[in-house]
Amino acid sequence: MQSRHRLRQLLAITAMNLRTLPGRLGTAAVAVIGIGGVVAVLVAALSITEGFRAAMSLSGREDVAIVLRGGSSDELSSGLSLEAVRHVMDAPSIVQDADGPLASPELYVIVDLPKRSTGTKANVPLRGVGPRAPAIRGAFRMVAGRPFSRGMNEVIAGRGAASQFGGLDVGSVVYFGGTPWTVTGIFEDGGSVSESEVWTDATVLQGAYKRGTSFQSVRVRLPAAGQTAALERHLEADPRFSLTARTEKAFLESQSRVLITIVTTIGMLIAIVMGVGAVFAALNTMYAAVASRTREIATLRALGFGAAAVVTSVLVEALVLGLLGGILGGILAYVTFNGAQASTLNFQSFSQITFAFTVTPALMALGIVYALLLGLVGGLLPGLRAARLPVTQGLREL
Repeated sequence: MQSRHRLRQLLAITAMNLRTLPGRLGTAAVAVIGIGGVVAVLVAALSITEGFRAAMSLSGREDVAIVLRGGSSDELSSGLSLEAVRHVMDAPSIVQDADGPLASPELYVIVDLPKRSTGTKANVPLRGVGPRAPAIRGAFRMVAGRPFSRGMNEVIAGRGAASQFGGLDVGSVVYFGGTPWTVTGIFEDGGSVSESEVWTDATVLQGAYKRGTSFQSVRVRLPAAGQTAALERHLEADPRFSLTARTEKAFLESQSRVLITIVTTIGMLIAIVMGVGAVFAALNTMYAAVASRTREIATLRALGFGAAAVVTSVLVEALVLGLLGGILGGILAYVTFNGAQASTLNFQSFSQITFAFTVTPALMALGIVYALLLGLVGGLLPGLRAARLPVTQGLREL
C-alpha cells in the first residue's frame, strides 16, 4: 500500500515537471542540442570503424588463402622468388579449373596520387596481379572501360580509389615509378578493400619497379572454407622455402586491428571530452528547472510528497532530455554520414583504404544509451538539491 502511494506521488510530480517543459523551452533546447551534438560526434567517429571493418570483412574470404614469406606480417615486408611461387602453385590442395590452378602471384607497391578533396598527396596501393586474380576474388566486375591488356603499361582502378583520388578517370595517363600508365577501366569487388587499389599486370610492374622475377604474395582458392592444413603441409615439404599461409579473412583482420583500435579510442575520448560540456548544459537546465519551481517543490514536500519522489522526478526529466538529444544526434549522424565515401591510412601497409561511413542501428542505440547517461549525470545533483531544500526556506522564495 505504501509503495503504491509512493508511485502515485512520483507520477504526479513527474507529470507536473514535464508539463512545465514548454515554459523552459530555451534552456531545455540547450541541453538537448548539446547532448545531440555529442551523440552525433560519437556515432560519426565509430561509424568510421564500422565502415572500415565492413570493407575489410567483405574482402576477407575463408576459402581464399594468402601465402607470404615466413615471418612477414604484411605484403610489403614479404618477398617470394619465382621458384617459391611455382612451389605454391604446384600445391594439389589448390582448386583447379580448365585454365589451371586458381592462384594469383602478386606484387604490391605504394604510389602517390592527389586526393580529390584536398589535392594533397596520398599513398595508394598499386597491385600487380596474375591472370586469375578476378576469378579468385569472386565479386570482381568491370563497371567502366575495359580490363588492362597483359604486357602493356595499363591499369584499372577500384571504384573507391577512383572516387577519392585524382588522375584515375578512364582514359587518363598517370605516372608511377617514372613510367606512364593508361587508365583503361574502373572495377568493383563487392565493396571490398580491393576497391581501394589500382591493378596492373604483375609482370609489367616487376619491370617498371626493377623487381626482377620476385613477387610478394600468392592468393589461392581453397577447396573449402578454412582448409589451409593441406596447403601448409605442402609449403613445409620443401626446406628451400620459408612460407606461411593464412586465410584471407584472418590476414585482413590482423591488418585492420590497429586502425580499428585507434579510431575507436579517439572517438570515445572525443565523446567523453564533449560529454563533459553536455553534462554542464544538462546541469544548467535542471538547476534552472529546480530554481524556477522552488516554491512548488516546497509546497509538495509540505503536502507530504517524499524526497525520493522529488529526486526521481528531476532525474526522469533529465532522462527525457537525454533521450531527445540521443535521438536527435543519431538522426543527424545517419543523415550526414551514413554511406559517405572516405579514405584513411592503413597503419600496417601505410597506404590509403577507401570505405563508406556506416551508421548501424547498434551505433545509434549506443549513442542513445550514452545520451541517457549524460542526462542522468546532469540531473542527479539538481535532483538532490531539490530534495534537500528545507521546506520553510522554499516557501519563503518569491
